[in-house]
Amino acid sequence: MKKRLFLTIFTVLVLQQIFAQTVLQQEERQSGYKGGFTPELTLLKDGFTFLALGDFGRVGEYYQKDVAAELGRTAITLDAEFIVSVGDNFYPSGVASTQDQHWKSSFEEIYTHPNLYQDWYVILGNHDYRGNISAQINYTQISRRWNMPSPYFKKKFKLEDGSTLLMVFMDTNPFIESYHHNDGKYPDLAQQDTVAQKKWLIETLSDTDPAIRWKVVVGHHPLYSGGKRKDNKDTKSFEAKFATLFDQYGVQAYICGHEHDLQVIRPKNRFTTQFLTGAGSEVRPTGEREGTIFAAAEPGFMAFTIVGETMLIQAIQAKTGNAKLLKSITIKSK
Repeated sequence: MKKRLFLTIFTVLVLQQIFAQTVLQQEERQSGYKGGFTPELTLLKDGFTFLALGDFGRVGEYYQKDVAAELGRTAITLDAEFIVSVGDNFYPSGVASTQDQHWKSSFEEIYTHPNLYQDWYVILGNHDYRGNISAQINYTQISRRWNMPSPYFKKKFKLEDGSTLLMVFMDTNPFIESYHHNDGKYPDLAQQDTVAQKKWLIETLSDTDPAIRWKVVVGHHPLYSGGKRKDNKDTKSFEAKFATLFDQYGVQAYICGHEHDLQVIRPKNRFTTQFLTGAGSEVRPTGEREGTIFAAAEPGFMAFTIVGETMLIQAIQAKTGNAKLLKSITIKSK
């Protein structure tokens, strides 16, 4: 009896999700939209959705254009609120100024779907530090959609049920010890105060606002990896600095990049789940480690949808104009 009831409820939920996406598509078509959708994805009723990608700025080369096209289709399919970039926005050496040609060739002329002309919340990667990081911050005053008010910042979002999503955007680069041995490659790194940022991070995550149900931290470097940097000293050191801290302050999700693949990892006895989404253009081989839930060496990105105490994460492949749902998982707020 219980099994039959569960199957009935599950069937109803699936039908509701299919119906919700069908209605949205019909409304968009009637309004004049002529582009595509991503039928495999789940659209949750009253869900709050954002998309996350990283490691992308390559003048449209590798898989960047394919990922950009699918990012737009997913944005309209899931009615996404905004896009998150986890850094390495411009290869190989960031940008020189707010007038750098890279802005057009790697961003403005690539992400052209109408539903991508909304807020992008952007952080810095190590390749961005090889250029002028102030230019990326200052571009916030030029572009309607580019949001990087400082190297690290926070943003609160009100959800449908009245609760709050706290998003914390870190600058992880100053915490990577090996970078400090190469001033020529990372000229702005020495100016960053890691003590001040860590103090700010703890104060931000300690926010006592009772409405905060979800805490999500965004950074460039991973806590863990089963890919190229699985045993890298910098990865191990970054884990030692922040994994316990994130658990302590109830961070449900840490979103990052740096590795050019898609991974979901939650090691044993850890609270925070890491979502690595660094496959915005170039793709590298990946692998597994203890705690790996999912890993794929495919171009793409991830979609995050919050409904109440549940977050649905969908990993999406975008290759040669074809989209595929690679993995769908859920996590709880407690």
